[in-house]
Amino acid sequence: MKKICFFLAGCFLMVACNNKPADTTTAATDSSAAASTAPKETPQSEFADPKYTEMGKAMMAQLSSGDIDAWGNNFSDKAKFRWSSGDSLDGKAAIVNYWKDRRGKVIDSLSFTMDVWLPIKVNRPQAGPDVPGVWLLSWNMVNVKYKNGKKLAFWIHSDLHYNAEDKVDIYIQYIDRAPINAALGSK
Repeated sequence: MKKICFFLAGCFLMVACNNKPADTTTAATDSSAAASTAPKETPQSEFADPKYTEMGKAMMAQLSSGDIDAWGNNFSDKAKFRWSSGDSLDGKAAIVNYWKDRRGKVIDSLSFTMDVWLPIKVNRPQAGPDVPGVWLLSWNMVNVKYKNGKKLAFWIHSDLHYNAEDKVDIYIQYIDRAPINAALGSK
């Protein structure tokens, strides 16, 4: 039995070694010709212009400094601000009014550190309510001191969608509101 196995293994080895290699120059030429004539499929998403990272950093500095008017100028008139808890604000005026009140009456100081930015362009939404276009994803540590003296540090993730005029028309903030509510004594 062993002799037969060795004989068959040897035969397979000899046959494998005697095969001529394929003509790779013809195959390479054929595939490059096909690639140049075939339409290139647009990727589902790709990196967007790095200018969106700089725009996001500028917005963060404006909010941190309390310059809500300048921060608000980054939004389109029909912008939507959404929190992961389901709360929302509709319209630039509502967003600016909320943050002016929040920044002026509730928050004493606000800073962002350890920020990470990812500008992407969504060419084809994956499913559901996805919106094509430029998105700026960010993650950062928030350090906040409230007017009541309480301090918090927590992570936040934000998604900003830019319209054709490079104005934010969707702003989604993923945040755990429980520690904020506890620090402010609200439910």
